[in-house]
Amino acid sequence: PGPVFFRQQRAGLNGRPFTMLKFRSMVSNAEQLKQELAALNEMSGPVFKVSKDPRVTHVGRFLRKWSIDELPQLLNVLNGQMSLVGPRPLPMRDYQLLEPWHRRRYSVLPGITGLWQVSGRSNLGFDTLVRLDFYYLESWSIWMDIAIIARTPLAIARGRGAY
Repeated sequence: PGPVFFRQQRAGLNGRPFTMLKFRSMVSNAEQLKQELAALNEMSGPVFKVSKDPRVTHVGRFLRKWSIDELPQLLNVLNGQMSLVGPRPLPMRDYQLLEPWHRRRYSVLPGITGLWQVSGRSNLGFDTLVRLDFYYLESWSIWMDIAIIARTPLAIARGRGAY
């Protein structure tokens, strides 16, 4: 039970908040339960990830494994709030916990996919995420975006780090 879409304030270009859309993959009160699960966080830094998160529904596991939950973000792209490729936008709560130098990742539009997603997703730590994002910022080219988009279906099919 609950809404089909999950809406969350995320940090966008230059840290400005925007409402990111996803298909809901967790119980409807997941945000309220997050505090109770804080001790289970498996990610370093300000990012919250739990591989066997009890808030994820059975349908949600399928949606996440195949990244179907991300499809509504195409509306964010059409609205100019996101790009197809770029650093993933963090929830505003996580953004507030970043060191000032980490916030440089927000000098471009956030993306639906990026180097982090095609390099291991949630299996990579926060430091690796930041390094990959900075590499993307410093080395950006249209060809890099095309390569990331081309690698995304394989990363999804492998399913590594999809939780």
